[in-house]
Amino acid sequence: MNLGLVTFADLYPGITPEQRMQNLIEEARLADELGLSVFAVGEHHRPDYLVSSPATALAAIAAVTKQIRLASAVTVLSSDDPVRVFQQFAHVDLISGGRAEIIAGRGSFIESFPLFGYDLHDYDELFEEKLELLLAIRDQERVTWNGKHRAPLEDAGVWPRPVQEQLPVWVAVGGSPESVVRAGRLGLPLALAIIGGQTARFAPFVELYRRVWSEAGHERQPRIAINTHAFVADSRKDADRAFASGYLGVMNRIGRERGWPASGRAEYEALAGPAGPLAVGSPEDVAAQIVRVHELFRPERYLAHLSIGAVEHRDVMRAIELFGTKVAPLVHAAVAEPVVTPAA
Repeated sequence: MNLGLVTFADLYPGITPEQRMQNLIEEARLADELGLSVFAVGEHHRPDYLVSSPATALAAIAAVTKQIRLASAVTVLSSDDPVRVFQQFAHVDLISGGRAEIIAGRGSFIESFPLFGYDLHDYDELFEEKLELLLAIRDQERVTWNGKHRAPLEDAGVWPRPVQEQLPVWVAVGGSPESVVRAGRLGLPLALAIIGGQTARFAPFVELYRRVWSEAGHERQPRIAINTHAFVADSRKDADRAFASGYLGVMNRIGRERGWPASGRAEYEALAGPAGPLAVGSPEDVAAQIVRVHELFRPERYLAHLSIGAVEHRDVMRAIELFGTKVAPLVHAAVAEPVVTPAA
């Protein structure tokens, strides 16, 4: 199981967008130096997150890293143009020497839809149609295509082409069985984000994915990534000091927008317990939680979403250092697997 990191590059009082961008690049560079497998950057169109264009940020990161794979988490494909998405990630692939990946999703926020002139009533239809076009562009240099929400293409060439023969496209899922079925039917890797509830309740999604994959007759083995919130420090006390307040602040801010009940220390402790998805504490604590994820899902990849809310940069950098030097060896020893260079 390969280990990597996810960030939304949160903005909070006291940090400028310019400084946050420099911090983001430092985080990615350190992850690369430590031999982690993936660094993924989210897309948002809100004042509390830095990155609205993951490909732009990843291109900057590509120029200062050597081996780590670079992904969006996610590209909000429903409100973007698949032609431009492909072109932008082809550039990241060229700059990085073949390390780019697209994790495509419908998005957990809605700001991008009115911003780019899309109707939320078309939420599902937009994603399905645009994913179809993105895969057509990925698989052939010249494309003829017709759909409802974009101008048709007639023998259109899409350039540049990436270093990789086939640019990896993952489907991100938060809890929609329809998205799971779509990924399995199309033979696309599945990136499952687990941010609440009990981790085990997501096992049926992975079982469904594997069943649909098998029924579709795909020759390759299914690929699964699991993403959870995480934070690692020298001790659980240190992790809580650096992380808990900022984490609860973010979850409650988003919760108020969506009508969720407020979360406090009791909810935090439940999420961080053995049955919950929050991997927080010492390297041993976090490794044990990731091993439980491996036992439940047998994924190819685990992605830790570390920098959530107002967490100091020095604490994030320490968390990345511990994740790479302490957590990763413990996890690989526990699951009896060598560190593997991720497949393209």
